[in-house]
Amino acid sequence: MRSLPLKKVLSSGVALMVLFAIAAGARADEPSAAATPPAAPASAVNNADTAFMMVSAALVMLMTPGLGLFYGGMVRRKNVLATFQQSFIMLAVIAVQWFVLGYSLAFGPDKLHGFIGGLEWSFLQGVGLEPNADYAATIPHQLFMVYQLMFAIITPALISGAFAERMKFSAYLVFTLLWATFVYDPVAHWVWGTGGWIRVHLGALDFAGGLVVHLISGVAALCCVLVMGKRKGLGQEEMHPHNLTMTALGTGILWFGWFGFNAGSALSAGTSAVAAFVNTNTAAAAATLAWLLIEWWHKGKGTVLGACSGAVAGLVAITPAAGFVNPIGAMIMGTLVSVVCYGAILLKGKLGYDDSLDVFGVHGVGGLFGALAVGVFAKEIAGAGTVNGLLYGHPEQLGYQALSVVVAGAYSFVVTFVILKVVDLVIGLRVPAEDEEIGLDLSQHGERGYIMGVSDLMGGYSHEGVPQQVSAVPVERMTAPEHVGQR
Repeated sequence: MRSLPLKKVLSSGVALMVLFAIAAGARADEPSAAATPPAAPASAVNNADTAFMMVSAALVMLMTPGLGLFYGGMVRRKNVLATFQQSFIMLAVIAVQWFVLGYSLAFGPDKLHGFIGGLEWSFLQGVGLEPNADYAATIPHQLFMVYQLMFAIITPALISGAFAERMKFSAYLVFTLLWATFVYDPVAHWVWGTGGWIRVHLGALDFAGGLVVHLISGVAALCCVLVMGKRKGLGQEEMHPHNLTMTALGTGILWFGWFGFNAGSALSAGTSAVAAFVNTNTAAAAATLAWLLIEWWHKGKGTVLGACSGAVAGLVAITPAAGFVNPIGAMIMGTLVSVVCYGAILLKGKLGYDDSLDVFGVHGVGGLFGALAVGVFAKEIAGAGTVNGLLYGHPEQLGYQALSVVVAGAYSFVVTFVILKVVDLVIGLRVPAEDEEIGLDLSQHGERGYIMGVSDLMGGYSHEGVPQQVSAVPVERMTAPEHVGQR
């Protein structure tokens, strides 16, 4: 199948962006009867809240390179740079998309009865330094915008772990741009946007992104691996993690940044933020210990990778519930999610799909569990949670949560499938077999992550010009019972 040259695709995209900017600027200069609807009355900026949210935004930003390290350590040595780049490049790609139209689609004035935001805030028109009381009454609107940007950045980066070691970098850039526009932005509007249908009509709870970030990215990851197929040599070649120290460092950065992710979602420096902060740490700690104990019982050893996997699973699960549960609920959720996600990873080996770094098993299943668990453990807390769940006399909340999970998950899967087919038709999703054999560091970026000897100094090629195979250092993975579909 003949694919269009990447230069033509990118040139067309840049041209469309320029035309969009000119048209938007012209609209902004014209007095119009159909001007942007006025926001709710602005409140005064609170300096303490502003400082807190700036720090929180920076913490969430740090999570994306932390994710790159987390994923990078789990792939083979020949793919470490390509894997890190798939996370890091989102800091640029999604930041531009968010500025052009993403923020407006996600949080702009409601259109289509809660489905999407309008384009009134494209290029940040009308997004100034005064607070917007519809979203955060005590911080500048631009600060709320940039805080939400960090969520939009990390969400498509999460998906990349599922198809690690086999997607073209050009295809990845186009896929993530389309996915952010047609999946993330609409779902963010449903749940968090003023007028969003889940927020207004359904009443499902999502404090910091269990549904908007983890569930839809995990479901999209599953769709990607089913469409793209398995890695070359899976089951015949060693595919163990090459650097678990890097993965452990990435986990620490993610845990650190998650305080900004969850506590910052309170949008002010108050009791709700404190509750989210405490619950985040409690769930992560409980999940780490639970995963280690499960491994110890199942395999006879508790591994570093297992501890890292448990920590991330706990952080994922508590995300939608961080400001809505008490610490006991957080500890129970952290313990149970390790059982659920560990089981999902075991099931992956039996079903045979190649989710390289268990994105669906941890983020998809963990996000699903967390979104449902809110409906069970939510409790009214003075200054924090305002809704009760099943255990506290409001069983209907569990039904609201389940419906939101089904709708958001199905939407993500279907639209992701369509995007993948379009990108495959225009560019092609997978690298050629020989490029996969060489490794994506060299074939996609012309670089190596490590200089290990004379051949590496020469670019990794023998004197005959034949690429030399790079083997990963065998490191046994203990989080699955068989070495099938290993990270």
